[in-house]
Amino acid sequence: MAPPPRLPRAFFRRPTLIVARELIGQRLVRIDRGRSLSGWIVEAEAYIGQEDLACHAHAGRTERNRVMWGEAGHAYVYFTYGMHWCLNVVTEGPGRPAAVLLRALIPAEGVTTMRRRRALRLRRPRAHGPGERLDSGLTDGPAKLCQALGIDRRFNGHDLCAPPAHLFVARGPALPRASVVRGPRVGLDRVPEPWKSKPWRFRLRPESVPQWVKEEHA
Repeated sequence: MAPPPRLPRAFFRRPTLIVARELIGQRLVRIDRGRSLSGWIVEAEAYIGQEDLACHAHAGRTERNRVMWGEAGHAYVYFTYGMHWCLNVVTEGPGRPAAVLLRALIPAEGVTTMRRRRALRLRRPRAHGPGERLDSGLTDGPAKLCQALGIDRRFNGHDLCAPPAHLFVARGPALPRASVVRGPRVGLDRVPEPWKSKPWRFRLRPESVPQWVKEEHA
C-alpha cells in the first residue's frame, strides 16, 4: 500500500488559525528505525506573532524560539518544566513567528512501542463507545505524544516537508466542519486578556471520532 501523501509546505504557509483547524484529522508520522509510529491529530493550539502574549515570540527572537521566525513547515520543539518536550509546527512565513502546538493524538501505528515508551502495560484499550477516546492516556497531551513518538531536541528545526523527513504530517480524509470545536488555550493562567481567552484551541469532538479511525485502530 502506498504511503499517504505528506502535507506540502503550502499547507503550512497559510494563516495559523486555518492551519490549526485543518490539522485536526491529519496524521503525525515518525519514522523510527524504518518503522512508522503515527497518530491522528485531535487537538491543537495556535500561537500567533509577537502581539500574542501567550506566544513564545512575544518577547522577541531568542535562540530558543528562532525556528518560529523561519520557514513554515518546520518543527519547533521546546523543553518545558525541566522534563517535557512539546512539538509545534511553524506556520505562515519567514519573519512572522507563528506556530501550532500539537496537543493530542489518537494512536494509529506503533502502539506497542508508544506504550513501552510511556511505561504503560501492554494491554488492549477498553472497547470504544460513543464519546470515548481510543487508548486513553497514551498520547492525550503535548508531552505525552512526544514521549510516545520519541520526539525531542533532535527534531527542533526538522523540515517536515522534505522528502527524506523522519517526522512529517500525512494527509487524512476531510472532516465535517461540525466535528471540530474551538475554545480557549490551556494553561495560560498568567497570561492577560484578551490573549488568555482567545478561542485558538481546536479539538475533535469525542463523539465525532471517524469510523475510519476506529476501524484502523481495532
